[in-house]
Amino acid sequence: MKDGRNLSLVMDFYELTMSQVYMNNHKDEEVVFDLFYRRNPDNGGFAIFAGLNQIIEYIQDLHFDPEQIEYLRSLHQFSDEFLDYLADFRFTGDIWSVPEGTPVFPYEPLIKVRAPLIQAQLVETAMLLAINHQTLIATKARRIVQAAKGKAVMEFGARRAHNFDSSIEGARAAYIAGVAGSATTEAGMKFGIPVLGTMAHSFVQSFETEYDAFLEYAKTYPQACTVLIDTYNTLKSGLENAIRVAKEYLEPNGYRLKGVRIDSGDMAYLSKKIRRRLDEEGMQDCAIVVSNSLDEYLIESLVDRQGAKIDSYGVGENMIVSKNSPVFGAVYKMSALEEDGQMIPKIKISENEEKITNPGDKTVYRIYNLEDGKAIADLITLAEEVIDPHQDLTVYHPMNKWKNKVIEADTYEVRELMVPIFQNGELVYKEPSLVGIRDYCAREQETLWDEIKRFSNPQEYYVDLSEKLLDLKLDMIQQNR
Repeated sequence: MKDGRNLSLVMDFYELTMSQVYMNNHKDEEVVFDLFYRRNPDNGGFAIFAGLNQIIEYIQDLHFDPEQIEYLRSLHQFSDEFLDYLADFRFTGDIWSVPEGTPVFPYEPLIKVRAPLIQAQLVETAMLLAINHQTLIATKARRIVQAAKGKAVMEFGARRAHNFDSSIEGARAAYIAGVAGSATTEAGMKFGIPVLGTMAHSFVQSFETEYDAFLEYAKTYPQACTVLIDTYNTLKSGLENAIRVAKEYLEPNGYRLKGVRIDSGDMAYLSKKIRRRLDEEGMQDCAIVVSNSLDEYLIESLVDRQGAKIDSYGVGENMIVSKNSPVFGAVYKMSALEEDGQMIPKIKISENEEKITNPGDKTVYRIYNLEDGKAIADLITLAEEVIDPHQDLTVYHPMNKWKNKVIEADTYEVRELMVPIFQNGELVYKEPSLVGIRDYCAREQETLWDEIKRFSNPQEYYVDLSEKLLDLKLDMIQQNR
């Protein structure tokens, strides 16, 4: 990886044991795997896809160092032939992916891997951990940003994240989904994310008086002075000392107090009291920043029902670990296997209908209404199928052929969601800038109906199958019975 670590053994051990058996049986034919998920976090209407950047870096650096080979040898479970194979390992297959920032839905392929069987098997865990983590955080951040209704949201979660990498990559995912910046300085250096921060209660406590703390901070950062006012008494002490510093030092020297921050108490009540007092002092431009265990539901309540006077939000643990819904649950399933030069569809069948997979080498299209540009549905097809928007298009429920919808010719347009990332092991995808991904994410969300964006009981967005794919699926289910 670019940070100097070799993460090639970040895999489930069964990937190695299965691969040893594949080698013993001379099985290394081409195979297709799909990465997809089954349920939206927080019972939401969609997810925001993120994590592709980490996968690209992983695939580009995927190799086994001598010390890793020797560790595997010490386990006495792998042949010399297999270890020699790993010593020379490089990924030579093809990968397609949905672009980062895309709103995505259950059951549709987000990533497709076509590669020799052992190669496709060995990348499973890395693929899943990157997508499961970052898509989860981007999805949660999107909900929080939506709740703030245009007010800035800052990611403050590093100290509550699940160790170093999750704080850094989580900050990136949150930025894709619309947060204004992060308190995680490493994320700023690595990704160019704006970094933000003020002071802790310990800073205020370290000075003889609260006023002294605010004054010294203002002297050091006169152009960007935001002070934390709830260390002792928010309204009687903190707010008044902040105003005093503004009037006695900042304004006489040509500066303005940028903001006051509260991290405890009744945020709706306090923000209204603070706003009134600041306005009385002619400080209408002084922002009120709040933090303290915020999530989308609390922010929505503050904004829509409590009349809070808040200008920006610092959100920590509930965003960086997606506290209410901490597991994304993407899976990686085989969908086709080469036999005698032909790709033969494969299917997983279960008594649980939601765990039945869609077979074959596939792709996914998004269908847009030409009149208003809104997304109508996503359509999973076999890879060789071509959609002609000048023809009527019938889309089918994933399990029932009688449930279908006809979209009339010349009323829609389609876009294939997955794009080539690697071909024959070589990177062919030009990654957008992080700002470009963030802007793309915002634009794509505008194509979704507001009803799909509701936090509670969102309208279901349909992910349908082509007739050819549904027929194949139903036939394979019947055959396997």
